[in-house]
Amino acid sequence: MPKNKTHSGAKKRFRVTGKGKVMREQTNARHYLEHKSSRRTRRLAMDQTVSQADVKNIKKLLGK
Repeated sequence: MPKNKTHSGAKKRFRVTGKGKVMREQTNARHYLEHKSSRRTRRLAMDQTVSQADVKNIKKLLGK
């Protein structure tokens, strides 16, 4: 039986922590940063946990 392949789009967007939480980056942190306040850009730089409703599907895509 062949090996399962990791979804290449998902592996660029999500990561799994040591405890098994799925993390993602926030939106709105790519361009037009000169218009956004420093406080906002600092907040956007932090990773967020993925919604609990989506965790099962994302882990499946990542092969975990």
